[in-house]
Amino acid sequence: MDFGDSLEESQFRLRLRVWLVDNNPGLPTSSTDDEYWAGMAAWHRQLYDAGFFGMSWPTDIGGQGLSSVHEVIVDEELAAAGAPPRPSLGYLVQGILEHGSDDIKRGFLPGIVNGRDRWCQGFSEPDAGSDLASLRTRADLDGEDYVISGQKIWTSYSDEAEWCLVLARTDQDAAMHRGISAFAVPMRQPGIQQRPLKMINGVTKEFGEVHFDGARVAARHMIGAPGEGWSLAMTVVSHEREPGELGYVARYSKLVNDLSRRVRQDPGAFSAEQVRELGWAIVEVEMLRRHVQRRLSDRLNGISHGPEGSVDKLLMTSVEQAVGHAALAIGGIAHGGGDDTWLNAYLYSRAQSVMGGTSQIQRNLVARRILGLPAS
Repeated sequence: MDFGDSLEESQFRLRLRVWLVDNNPGLPTSSTDDEYWAGMAAWHRQLYDAGFFGMSWPTDIGGQGLSSVHEVIVDEELAAAGAPPRPSLGYLVQGILEHGSDDIKRGFLPGIVNGRDRWCQGFSEPDAGSDLASLRTRADLDGEDYVISGQKIWTSYSDEAEWCLVLARTDQDAAMHRGISAFAVPMRQPGIQQRPLKMINGVTKEFGEVHFDGARVAARHMIGAPGEGWSLAMTVVSHEREPGELGYVARYSKLVNDLSRRVRQDPGAFSAEQVRELGWAIVEVEMLRRHVQRRLSDRLNGISHGPEGSVDKLLMTSVEQAVGHAALAIGGIAHGGGDDTWLNAYLYSRAQSVMGGTSQIQRNLVARRILGLPAS
């Protein structure tokens, strides 16, 4: 594997580096702050308008049509500049690209890519998280519309979204996996109520719970055929479980680099155990970086991965929680109303073993689908 830049890639990297000097928005680089989430929509549009977003997506939906290497360069340079990472929307784009009709793709993908339309994902429910196939939200055909009733939870960005990618049961008699369909549902309508969820680290802008009580969606806004929602869901969650090029690694690298600077500035202030926590986090981040580079090399060589995404998800969990422990060990807890950035980074890391599919579920998938072990 050759990780060096070509001449064109080197020129692209330099152009981005120069642009960031005057265009870094100064948002917190951690996702543990409401200011970060509130500023992400404008940052998305700013990156896109400058030609630094959607690098590897097709040009007919607003992407740049370039190699995935350009996404890696963007991630690396954003982290190096202390800028916030690019918004993570690949799961939406990939799901609609693979399962949507031409009309659906033309109608929705350009607005997602350029950041003019804000979306959220309505998958999880109070009794259907990792066991997503047991979801109860239903969509009943009424003329040219479907009427949706049910509840979603842990819905990212639901307070600002104009559209929601909703999974709902359209066939109440079919087997659990077969009766689910996917819809692009407009959020600004009667019959939808959104309530923010305050997280343990104080963030209120990231997640919400959404109640559907007679909300309507045009039948033409179904993504895929009736009953094909499970296939779309698997495409989406598989993409979510991958490290997302180097985006996650860039975020983790930024945090450990900040912690390392603190130790170098006053090495006598930290015990050997604290330094060991940071050292292990640095090793974990570098391990994930190399792993993602290998995945990228496979993709460039036409090799796709299926259940291996569960391995990626477990690695991300291990890395984020190692970084969280280091943040707590080195950054500590603020007192008297001080900056709680490091405590919040630790608290946020605890959720990584749950969101996107619990670690227990991922281990079961690895055992059955990769190692071929029996189910019982």
